[in-house]
Amino acid sequence: MKGFPLSLPPASSEASSASHPLAPYGWDEGWETEFTPYAAQGLLPGRVVRVDRGLCDVVTPGGTVRADTEFVVPRDPMKVVCTGDWVAVDPGGDPRYVRTLLPRRTAFVRSTSSKRSEGQILAANVDHAIIAVPLAVELDLGRIERFLALAWESGAQPLVVLTKADLVPDPTGLSYLVDDVETTAPGVQVLPVSAATGEGVDVLSAVVSGSTSVLLGVSGAGKSTLANALLGEDVMEVQATRDVDGKGRHTTTTRNLLVLPGGGVLIDTPGLRGVGLWDAGQGVGQVFAEIEELAEECRFHDCAHGSEPGCAVLAALEDGSLPERRLESYRKLLRENQRIVAKTDARLRAEIRRDWRLKGAEGRAAMEAKRGRIR
Repeated sequence: MKGFPLSLPPASSEASSASHPLAPYGWDEGWETEFTPYAAQGLLPGRVVRVDRGLCDVVTPGGTVRADTEFVVPRDPMKVVCTGDWVAVDPGGDPRYVRTLLPRRTAFVRSTSSKRSEGQILAANVDHAIIAVPLAVELDLGRIERFLALAWESGAQPLVVLTKADLVPDPTGLSYLVDDVETTAPGVQVLPVSAATGEGVDVLSAVVSGSTSVLLGVSGAGKSTLANALLGEDVMEVQATRDVDGKGRHTTTTRNLLVLPGGGVLIDTPGLRGVGLWDAGQGVGQVFAEIEELAEECRFHDCAHGSEPGCAVLAALEDGSLPERRLESYRKLLRENQRIVAKTDARLRAEIRRDWRLKGAEGRAAMEAKRGRIR
C-alpha cells in the first residue's frame, strides 16, 4: 500500500531507533531487534493504542490503522492483545490483521471477577505504574497496598500520586498524609498533585518523561483530570464525583495510549472497582519488605508469625515498631494470593488441604487437653 514501507530500515543503531517514526511511542533498539524477522516478512511494526471487541487501533510508521486480532486469539487469556502491546500487522488490505505479538517486557495483571482461574491484562510494556489516590476522601491504605503489589509484580516502577491536593489546604495535614502513604509504600515515590492548581504536575511530568506509564485508580480518583494536566489539553472527558462519598462514575471506558508532550506515552484506564491479586507473591513481599526482612530473623524458617517462639515479626508487633494494621494487611493479601495460585497449582492445593487437616487436628487435640484439665 502506498505510503507504508514494507520493512524497517536496515540500520540498528541507537540513532536510527531514535529517528524512527515510532520513537515517540517507545520504539527502541530492543524492539527493532525483536521485530527483525517480521520485517523480513514484509510486516509493519506498530503499538496498540486501543482495543475494542476483537479490533484494535495500531499506530504504525505510516499512521494509525484499524486491525483485526483474529489471528492472535489465544486459549491463554494472558496472551490476548492489550493496550501497550507491540505487534506486527499487515502492510495493507481490508481488513488488516495483527499477525503476532512481540514478547512483553512487563504486564499489569489482575484477577477477574469470574470464579474461573483467569487473569486480566490491563496494560503491557509499562515502565511506571501511577497509582492515583484521591485526597477528597479518607485514605484507604489497604487498597494502596493492593495496587502496589500488582504494580511491583508487573515489573513496572510504582509511583503513588495523591490527587486533589488542593482540598487539603493545611500544609501540615498534607505532610502527615504523605508520611502515612510513604510508610505504606516503602521504596516508592509519593507525590501530592493538584490538577486544579498545577501543584506537582511538573514534577510528575519529569518523572514519567520518555517512558510508558499507566494510570490506575478507583473511579473518582481524578485520573482523567490528571491525564489532561499531563497532556496539556482536555483530551479525556471528566465527570464530577459525588459529594457524599467522593465516588465517581466511569469517565474512561477503554484503555487508551496517549503521547505526552514532554516525551513518553500514558495509558489511561477505567476506574477499577475491584483490584484482585493475580499470582503476585513477589509483589506482596516487596510491598511489605520490612515484614519480609523481619521474617528472616525468626527462629524457624517456616514461621507463620502466629504464636511460634522466637518470632521476630511478633516481637516487632509487641514493641510497636510494626503496626498491627500492616501485619493484618500482609496476611490478608498473602492468603488471597495463595487462593488464586491454588486454582491452577495442584501441588499448592494439596499443601493447603494438608495444612487445614493439621490445624484441625491441633485444634481437636487442644480441646481434648482442655476437657481433661477440667475433669
